[in-house]
Formats: sequence, structure tokens, C-alpha cells
Amino acid sequence: MPINAPPRLATYFHVHLVSDSTGETLNAMARAVCARFDNVLPIEHIYALVRSQRQLQRALGDIEEAPGVVIHTIVDQALRESLEEGCRRMEMPCIAALDPLVSAMSRYLGASTTSRVGAHLRLDNDYFNRMEALNYAIAHDDGQGGQELDQADVILVGVSRTSKTPTSIYLAHRGVRAANVPIVPGRPLPEQLFTLKNKLIVGLFISPDRLLQIRRNRLLSLKEERQSAYIDTDAVRDELVQARRMFERHGWPVIDVSRRSVEETAAAILNLLHGGHAQVEVLG
Repeated sequence: MPINAPPRLATYFHVHLVSDSTGETLNAMARAVCARFDNVLPIEHIYALVRSQRQLQRALGDIEEAPGVVIHTIVDQALRESLEEGCRRMEMPCIAALDPLVSAMSRYLGASTTSRVGAHLRLDNDYFNRMEALNYAIAHDDGQGGQELDQADVILVGVSRTSKTPTSIYLAHRGVRAANVPIVPGRPLPEQLFTLKNKLIVGLFISPDRLLQIRRNRLLSLKEERQSAYIDTDAVRDELVQARRMFERHGWPVIDVSRRSVEETAAAILNLLHGGHAQVEVLG
């Protein structure tokens, strides 16, 4: 019989993210890149709002104590040179994350770049729209504010634990007003939900096995040991069947979230908002 090879151990390494702004861009880029490698786990060190030589030298001191890869989005030329020189001295790779994109865009547009720190975070209309969308999502989470559903850009409907809340919050950060309405056995849905005109309502579906797993883990985290219909196999299957029938009856597009991340679900919803078509996935 063939001998199974032992599992490969994960490789840990330090990655230092140096930013003169919030560091969110760097963090997202670093995680996206590291996800391309199997069994690689970065130990992240984030240095945000680095805007002085004193702050930079403090960061370089920490970097020297934990050698690894340095990635930055520093705009100020003097600070960039100090960081790059410090990394050369320590023989560490120093990567300017946005330089290739900025250079290519500059050549295409025939325009020079701004040296203003945090230029992408200016308080413009988009920023305030995102804040309003976030306030709306919080106020209309889990069926709250049912009388104001007509103000939503999208309404998410689904049984408990189908990622309605995190998806709504994620969409809010994209400037989309998202309300979510839970389907609870024995509780009627808001009447307004069925009378809205020209409003995107999306049904979130999930496989029974996946839903049972999520709900059981949820109860364990709450140290709740009592058995209930919430995690009864037959009750859960019936709950999903009824939800599915309602989605079909009203012609709402359906997104299967069984194996989707919140980001993937939100992307499918954004596609619908922009006139695309979400694939209806039904399990079981």
C-alpha cells in the first residue's frame, strides 16, 4: 500500500506593512498575494500613519527585530528614501506596492501624480454616501426599520445565519444601502416587502448541511446546549424549502451562500444592481 506523505508544515514569515495612511490598501494587497501560496502564513506588522522621520525610524527598529518582507505605500520622497536605505542596510526586500500601477496609469493618462498623503481618503460625496449607507445598514439590520425599506438599494432576505448582516455592512462600505430581513418560522415578513416596486430583493439560500454546521457552532460559542428546532435537521430542511418556495413565488433572484465568502456574495449583488445576472444555485 502506498505510504501517504506527511502533511507539509506551514511556513511563517514576517511581513511589514508601512503606510502614510490607514494601511487598509496594503493589508488587502498583502493578504491577496499571500493567499496565492499554499501553506504560507504571514505574521503581519502594520505601521499606519507614518508621516515623520521619527515614526519611520521607530518602524525600522521593529523591522530589524523581526526580519522579513517590507511593503509600503509611502508617498513622501524623503521618507521613501529613508525606508529603502534602511531595508538595504538590513538586506531586506522593500517593495513599493503601488508603483507599477501608478507608473502605468501615469503613462496612459499622460498626467503626473499627486504627492498629497491620503489623497484617496478625502471627504468627498462618495465618503459621505458610504457613511449614510453604513448608518442605514445598521438601522435596518435583521428586520429593523421595516417601514423604510423603500429607501434601500437592495433588500436581502434569508433564514437565520445566511450572512445577511455582514453582507449588508460590506455593501455599505461600497456605498450601497442594504437592508436585511430574516425569515423566522411563525413570524410574518413585513407587508411592505411584497408591495415595493422596482426594488432589488435578493434571496440568500444555503445548503441544509452547511446551515446546520453554522448554527451548531453558533450555539456552541454561546454555550447553549438545549436542543431546539433551530438545529433540528428536519425543521431546518423545511425552513429552507419554505424560503426557497417564497423566493420562486415572488421571482426574486437567489444567491447560494453555502460556499461563498461575504465578498463573493456582495460582488454577485453588485452585479445584479448594475444590471447583471446572478447564477441561481440550489443544493439538495
